[in-house]
Amino acid sequence: MHKITTMLAAAVLAVSFHAPAAQADDPDFLVIGGGWYDWNDNEEAIDFRLEYRSDYKLLGVAKPWFGIEATSEQAIYGLGGILVDLFFGRRWVLTPSFGVGVYADGNGKDLGHAIEFRSQLELGYRFDNRSRVSLAVSHISNAGLDDNNPGTEIGTIYYHIPFSTVFD
Repeated sequence: MHKITTMLAAAVLAVSFHAPAAQADDPDFLVIGGGWYDWNDNEEAIDFRLEYRSDYKLLGVAKPWFGIEATSEQAIYGLGGILVDLFFGRRWVLTPSFGVGVYADGNGKDLGHAIEFRSQLELGYRFDNRSRVSLAVSHISNAGLDDNNPGTEIGTIYYHIPFSTVFD
């Protein structure tokens, strides 16, 4: 839970330094990602992600998202949550996010519970066509819902495709 609190505090601090004009023209995205699951422990795997990130703003700043994550060890995780895009100029975007969902470990790491929470911090570069490439570090944990709560860290590379261009 400490990591989640730290990330949320960092997000609140960063809100005071972001560029609101840059986010005004930001679209919704289809996001694909791949990365290194459990890089800090002993059950490493390849992580694959597919997410939809809405352009709708809750309370003027937070955006809803949902997605699915799977590993090369047949773990699967369906989840949704909220994120905040914090712009530093036109190009750089810092995105803290939080989500909750249902996890099945397959042949992969047992995270202790079917309900798991994901906190993530992502840094991206935005191109002229509004697509982005980004790097993220995330933590998945059951937040103490079970006595077994090993958690895991994942490093991810994302590519964000403006949703309107997917079906053009």
